[in-house]
Amino acid sequence: MNRNGEGQQLVYRLLLAVDIQGYSKRDTREQLLAQRQLSEVLDAAARAADLDRAGWDEQAGGDGELATLPAGVDPAPVAGDFAIGLADALRETNRGIGQGDGGFRLRVRLAAHHGTLTPGPFGPAGDAPIVVQRLLDSAPLRRLLVDDAGRDLAYVVSDKLFEDVVQTGFCALPPEAFQAIKVTAKGAVFRGHILTGRAARSVGGGDAAGGDRDRPDGRPAADAQVFDFAALAAR
Repeated sequence: MNRNGEGQQLVYRLLLAVDIQGYSKRDTREQLLAQRQLSEVLDAAARAADLDRAGWDEQAGGDGELATLPAGVDPAPVAGDFAIGLADALRETNRGIGQGDGGFRLRVRLAAHHGTLTPGPFGPAGDAPIVVQRLLDSAPLRRLLVDDAGRDLAYVVSDKLFEDVVQTGFCALPPEAFQAIKVTAKGAVFRGHILTGRAARSVGGGDAAGGDRDRPDGRPAADAQVFDFAALAAR
C-alpha cells in the first residue's frame, strides 16, 4: 500500500458499522464478554445472509467494528437478511437475561451504506466510511434503544442504500417500516432511514415502544417485550 496514495484507486463498496450500546458502563470482564458475544452474533448474522465474514476488511474497535465488504456482494441480503439474522442472534444471546440477575443484555447499533472509498494505512478513507459512522453515532439511532425496551438492535441504512436497495422490493425488510432521518454533524448533513417498524407494531412483540420499562444500565424490566425483525420481514 502506498502511504502517499499514489497508484491507489477509488472503489465502490458496501460498508457495515456496528457498536455496542452502553459498553463503557461495563467493567473489564463484562467488556471482554461483550466483545466475544458481538463476534459470535456477527458470525451468526453473516451465515443467515449467506455471507462470509472471512472476506471482510474489518477495522475493529473495543466496542464495535467498521467492515468493508468485498466487491460483487449482493446488497439486498446485506441490507435485509443480515440485519434480521443479527436481531435473531441477539435475541438468542440475551435469552434468559432478566431484571435482577446481574447480567447485561447485548444491545447494538448497526449502520449500512454503500459508496466510494480507498484503502488507507489506518483504515478506509473517503466519503463512505464517514457517512456510515455518522449514521451509526446519530442521536436518533441511539435514542431508539433508549426509548424502546424490547429492542436489542437499532438499525439505520443510508439514504443511498435505501433508495437503491430497500425500495426495490428485493430487500427482506419493507420500506414502509423505515423512517427518514437527517443528521447534522461537523457542519455536514447526512440522511438515512431508521428501521422503526411503526407500520407493523401489531406484528410480533406487540407494542415495542416503552422507554420507561428499560433500566438505565441496559438490563430489561420484567415486562419488556421483544421487537421481532423476522416477523416484520414476513409481512
